[in-house]
Amino acid sequence: MDITIHASFLPHDDPEASLAFYRDALGFEVRGDVGHGGMRWITVGPAGRPDTSVVLTPPAADPGVTDDERRTIAEMMAKGTYAGLLLATDDLDATFARLQSADSAEVVQEPTEQPYGVRDCAFRDPSGNLIRIQQLR
Repeated sequence: MDITIHASFLPHDDPEASLAFYRDALGFEVRGDVGHGGMRWITVGPAGRPDTSVVLTPPAADPGVTDDERRTIAEMMAKGTYAGLLLATDDLDATFARLQSADSAEVVQEPTEQPYGVRDCAFRDPSGNLIRIQQLR
């Protein structure tokens, strides 16, 4: 069986701030930007990798989510505990420097050698999602 990850979903609460982070700071391509009912779904992905995408989605879009659940999701997003993404790069230091200089990225952890054998850093995107980036070996 040949299965790949085609798209992952991350919530966003500010489409323009999300674009500033994913497109401008991280360098992802914008592959789609769809609006409906005052909400926007933005699909982004690494340049040259059309088979891997991240869909930035409004957390209120799911009709099965109750108002109480929406409040909980908003609280968790604000704390940075709702969603995350793990990325990898050939040059962690250059990637860290680029993101650190961007107004749209909040540094959580500078590049660090982890006890579990990877070197990585961490940021929060404008919606609070934890973005960890590790060094490819």
